[in-house]
Amino acid sequence: MERKYLLAINPGSTSTKISLFEGEKEVKTFRLDHKKEDIEKFDKIADQYEYRLGLIMDWFQRENISTSSLVAVVGRGGLLRPMPGGTYIVTPKMIEDLKIGIQGEHASNLGGMLAKGIGDREDIPAYIVDPVAVDEFHHVSRISGLNTIPRKSLSHALNIKAVSHRRAKELGKEIKDLNLLVCHMGGGISVAAMEKGKILDVNNAKDMGPFSPERSGGLPVGDVVEMCFSGNYTLKEMKLKIQGVGGLYSYLSTVDGREIEKRIADGDGYARTIYDAMAYQIGKEIGAYSTVLAGKVDNIILTGGLANSKYLVDKIRDMVDFIGEIVVYPGEDEMDALNKGALRIINGVEEAKVYEKEVNING
Repeated sequence: MERKYLLAINPGSTSTKISLFEGEKEVKTFRLDHKKEDIEKFDKIADQYEYRLGLIMDWFQRENISTSSLVAVVGRGGLLRPMPGGTYIVTPKMIEDLKIGIQGEHASNLGGMLAKGIGDREDIPAYIVDPVAVDEFHHVSRISGLNTIPRKSLSHALNIKAVSHRRAKELGKEIKDLNLLVCHMGGGISVAAMEKGKILDVNNAKDMGPFSPERSGGLPVGDVVEMCFSGNYTLKEMKLKIQGVGGLYSYLSTVDGREIEKRIADGDGYARTIYDAMAYQIGKEIGAYSTVLAGKVDNIILTGGLANSKYLVDKIRDMVDFIGEIVVYPGEDEMDALNKGALRIINGVEEAKVYEKEVNING
């Protein structure tokens, strides 16, 4: 059978999304939803491997498609060791670290495992692309102000890199030719300073930077310490305030930007103030990160689900368009980003990176 398809796999906490591509064209896509009770049977994320693999193989059978038609498999990258951006061949050492959850447990850790499992069956390559753990920090970017807490590079790297490649292609260039400020606006918000294709600095969207629909962003640290030792909150409750019920939700009891904009249109002044404050913090963060590039910015890219909001984009534009030309790429097409990352290897545009050669295994 002719090998012509590339399979992309994106595991989420309650679903696994799969897409088949022929070149750059997505020919089939499907979301496998997982029942809460099925997921809760497993103690660790890695334990879900056989369960999710079985569902993927069942889908191939239902669609009457053979895995022998695949040329390669690409999975969402997980919380691996700090590593440069790019497309990586999945190796046994990478699988080992994904199983351990070397920087934490997350459903995306299954991406490389599932890709490798299917790839090995057909003796074809398995890849991951620009995982959350991409780390290209300048050495001073790691200094936090307290010697026991280094700053970590954890970001929406897959989409940040994908839209950077997209913009470079539109300009007839490569990302190594550009200095970009990329702002991913979704459930979390990442603002990245990219110099010649490298993320020199980015806020850790889990606990730094602007507040977002469900995350608190950077908070006055002294007040947070007081809350922690007040006796009123458990560790779990405090973590949930930072990520889960922080941000817009803590003020407006919703994470839906569309609902908030409707409230604003209906005259809700408080909703307007909170939404404007989020836009203000995003604009302020973009301004701060422009200094990382010494103001030499070719483009500011606004992307992610919230980039669909004209209200929000216009507020941010009013604050930062003096820095550089603004380009808006609404949404986040992770499957397309995974496919294009693998295609850059298959088509010889880039060379696949090897995990063991790029990271500090003993670190």
